[in-house]
Amino acid sequence: MRFVLDWYYRILQFALTTMLVLLLVPVSMQILARFSEFVPRYIWTEEVSRFAFIWIIMLGAVVAIRDKSHLVVDVLPKMRPGIEKCLTVLTLTAMFVAGCFFTYGGYHFSRFGALQHSELAGLPMLAIYIAWPFMGVSWLVFTIEQIHDHVTDNKECRHGTV
Repeated sequence: MRFVLDWYYRILQFALTTMLVLLLVPVSMQILARFSEFVPRYIWTEEVSRFAFIWIIMLGAVVAIRDKSHLVVDVLPKMRPGIEKCLTVLTLTAMFVAGCFFTYGGYHFSRFGALQHSELAGLPMLAIYIAWPFMGVSWLVFTIEQIHDHVTDNKECRHGTV
């Protein structure tokens, strides 16, 4: 199973990189069009860059969970390892619940956007709205992996410091 999750993680990293390029190209075109007369001014670049930006946020959140590089605020002082392990599992359980909300709410959100099209490029809005349940499901998968690693004392935790 770890092999499948590793491949899924690599696919997400590739998709994140692709979305970054997809964001940089239209934004660069917009900037060049502002300061030069020979570059045409396309209207669709604004929508494509916005779509790519939303996907970068969603994919980046999922990759950060797998990397254990998401924002962590230390509120409690250092405690015994057993207590810290329980608190980590409790935190991961709260993240799991948040992933459930993203999945459930994102499903209804994407059903709402399934019938809409963007104004300028005419792109189906489902391409954006589907990012929320996709992130929720991916979030759940990687959170379950981390909970499993902590509960079973799996020393293969490769990423991050948790």
